[in-house]
Amino acid sequence: MMDWQTQTIPDHVRDWISDVSLAVALLTRIPVRHPDDAMSDRMARAQRAFPLVGAMIGLAVGLVDRCLLAIGIPQLAAAALALGAGAALTGALHEDGLADVGDGFGGSHDRDEKLAIMRDSRLGTYGALVLMTGFVARLAALASLPTAAIIPALVAAHALARAAIPVLAATMPFARDDGLGKLAGRPDATSVIIAVGIGVVIALLCLPAANAVLAVLVTATAAAVVTTLASRQIGGVTGDVFGAVEQVAETAVLLMLAARLS
Repeated sequence: MMDWQTQTIPDHVRDWISDVSLAVALLTRIPVRHPDDAMSDRMARAQRAFPLVGAMIGLAVGLVDRCLLAIGIPQLAAAALALGAGAALTGALHEDGLADVGDGFGGSHDRDEKLAIMRDSRLGTYGALVLMTGFVARLAALASLPTAAIIPALVAAHALARAAIPVLAATMPFARDDGLGKLAGRPDATSVIIAVGIGVVIALLCLPAANAVLAVLVTATAAAVVTTLASRQIGGVTGDVFGAVEQVAETAVLLMLAARLS
């Protein structure tokens, strides 16, 4: 069988296949083939595929939750196990970023010390508290959603939360000269517009129009709050800040939907 890269397919289709593969490799633990230069300028363009991968992750979490409910697992337990499955699928990438931001921002008054704490792999009190708060909030929101709304809500929340990342990568200063956030690069305006467009379309397909618009606004507000805090604390963004933005936005969207639908 011929490798897909050697087949006669349009360049733009090949580019999208490459971008989705790179995005999957970065955002999940799924083993996928990708070019050796995956963390170069190609990674910046691949950020346009982040909301697509986010939607896939949300779908996986939702399917786990629905399957558990179907065999009689209580709602709260099913939601907890589904969220755990989602963390396993992503390698707890964004949860780790949220915890590091909590420890760094809460653990020192000095910018350099904050950045050093954020790079430390050990979990501190502030990190544990923000992780617990975020998990419990998502758990409560997910468990309170009507069964029919579980998958659409998760798909929309995950897609929108990851659509925010390329916007910040393109517009915000980086707080350090290395790290995953800086290494992934700055996507151009076209990639950002495509990412946002994909996220909005997914939300509109999954949710009633009013809820979809609210979900977009909630995502933008959550991203703005976290990045404003990061600018004041460390003078810019890092990969950990991107993870914190995803977690806060995802949680906020799920809470909003739970409030409106439950």
